[in-house]
Amino acid sequence: MHDRIVGQYEDNAAAWDQQRGRDLFEKAWLDRFLALLPPAPRVLDIGCGMGEPIAAYLIERGAKVTGVDSSPSLIALCRERFPEQRWVVEDMRALRLGERFDGLLAWHSFFHLSPEDQAPMFPRFATHAAPGAALMFTSGWGRGEAIGRWQGEPLYHGSLDSDEYAALLTANGFAVLDHRLRDPECGEATIWLAQA
Repeated sequence: MHDRIVGQYEDNAAAWDQQRGRDLFEKAWLDRFLALLPPAPRVLDIGCGMGEPIAAYLIERGAKVTGVDSSPSLIALCRERFPEQRWVVEDMRALRLGERFDGLLAWHSFFHLSPEDQAPMFPRFATHAAPGAALMFTSGWGRGEAIGRWQGEPLYHGSLDSDEYAALLTANGFAVLDHRLRDPECGEATIWLAQA
């Protein structure tokens, strides 16, 4: 079922663009992320969707964004809205850009991978992280899989447990700065903030 995610967002790109809230309840965490970065940082937004509201907020604050998403239609919207930034159609599991970034963000995207596909992402994060880079991502709150519904189809989410994430971060050169389990002030998101 997790292999359907790529096609699901592509098939429903217009619906996602309409439904995705722009109210930026994530602002406090994005500000913490940005505070760790140098001026005019280079940020890799992994699973960027159509670029709103997350990438838009980063751009407004001076970041040079490279956005990656598996949906060509969502990336087309990014290119239309933010033509001065770089937008790449790519499955995050195959990410190999050959460059390093000051910040890496995988907000409400990484958790669509199966637990088995999530662990190999951490070396990919490390490969794309400049010295001192910040990494922020959202996860589930316990090991396993959860199936929601969206656009009349099952919507897959997977997660490792907190100890596994902490170990993977440490093994790949990231120090955990904060980990919030189901943050009530951020839509119940489970958030990890780390730094290389």
